[in-house]
Amino acid sequence: MNRIHSVLRSALVVPFLLAGASAVRAQNASSDSEEIKALRAQIQALDEKLRVLERKNELRDEAAATAAASAAKVNINDRGLTISSADAANSIKVRGLVQLDSRLFFNDGGGLVNNSFVLRRARLISEGTFAKNYSFQLVPEFGGTGPVSIVDANFSIAVAPSLQVKFGKFKSPVGLELLQSDSWTFFNERSIVTNLVPNRDLGVQLSGDVLGGKVNYTVGVFGGVSDGGNTTNADFDNEKDVIARVFASPFKNDVGSPVQGLSFGVSGSVGREKTTAGRSGGYRTDGQQTFFSYAASTIADGQNWRISPQFDYRHGSFGLLGEYVASTVNVRPSAAGAKTELRNTGWQLATGYVLTGENASYNGVVPAKNFDFAAGTWGAFEVVARYSNLKVDDAAFPVFASPTTNADEASAVGLGLNWYLSKAVAFKIDYYQTKFGFNTLAPATSASQVLRQDENSFITRFQLAF
Repeated sequence: MNRIHSVLRSALVVPFLLAGASAVRAQNASSDSEEIKALRAQIQALDEKLRVLERKNELRDEAAATAAASAAKVNINDRGLTISSADAANSIKVRGLVQLDSRLFFNDGGGLVNNSFVLRRARLISEGTFAKNYSFQLVPEFGGTGPVSIVDANFSIAVAPSLQVKFGKFKSPVGLELLQSDSWTFFNERSIVTNLVPNRDLGVQLSGDVLGGKVNYTVGVFGGVSDGGNTTNADFDNEKDVIARVFASPFKNDVGSPVQGLSFGVSGSVGREKTTAGRSGGYRTDGQQTFFSYAASTIADGQNWRISPQFDYRHGSFGLLGEYVASTVNVRPSAAGAKTELRNTGWQLATGYVLTGENASYNGVVPAKNFDFAAGTWGAFEVVARYSNLKVDDAAFPVFASPTTNADEASAVGLGLNWYLSKAVAFKIDYYQTKFGFNTLAPATSASQVLRQDENSFITRFQLAF
């Protein structure tokens, strides 16, 4: 009986326990479902917050990238201060040139007061480019012996590499050495041949590189200035000059060839000049002393023309430059005098060698290592030599120029040492000896003390060009 009761209790208890367990499981399952739903909701909320944060970071990065792309770039080095847009389409550059010279003359008879210090040039140069194709240049001159003046003021439009338009005030494209930067010539002073070419003028010119950059051409119309002359800021006469130049570098792409650095060409001008402004104000020596000038009453009246074959050669540390100039002018001894055509000629050959191994260049020597006494580096050294000659037409004497106070020829030898302490700083030492020739009508002793003996000058220069 007891066994029967035990079995019956078991039969009654087991279903009850099973039912209870089922109820507990159901309750637990319901509770787990609510927690899972809550967790899912929290996860979704966190996911949305993360997406928002990620998008904010993306927007911030995009804004930073946009700002960086449009931000101006500032670059300061030994070539000046440049501020440019991020795409380099617009830029403004500020550069400078300061040259302090010492001139010392030997065996000049003792009566000349010509030893001096001269602030030869002091320029603050502004250049800029807009929308890639439009550029300008503005160069005031604070040095020299005259008042403050505008040396260059011009604007250019780059239509294509083969066509650029330039107008304003700038160098006339005739003399090879004249076109070289004032800070990169072999010698402190350009040769006496530069007396025969126009300096800066008002005009419009077209230029460009063709045939793969192997040929550069220039042609322009200018107001017209005399030999060695500079224009004022106005030109009110009807006489104009046409100037053209072709300069070729046919071997520039022949890497390793000994003639890779050879360039040559010819330039010329033709026009008409009148009045005293149309003839030279005087021809100067390397020491910047006048050895020839026309009589005050002499005026230009008629056609003038110039022609100048020229070349430049660079190979490693060696450089060589040469040019010949013939300048023809029609003059009268006075407004009522008879017209005569005079032809003055000159030539030069200049060479340099960089002793420290850097490359010679028409655009200057860049030292491999700047001068630094503590580090034991000394920059670059270059030795230079030059011979030049200028001959005045014999027909200039005695009607258009006095043979008693003028030489009709000057032959100059120059030797120099250039020390480039850095790209921006240089110290140059030059020695010049100039011999004078005279017309047959000249007296035994010139009335000009400058011409009574050879000119022996010693010119040193401290230069900052950035």
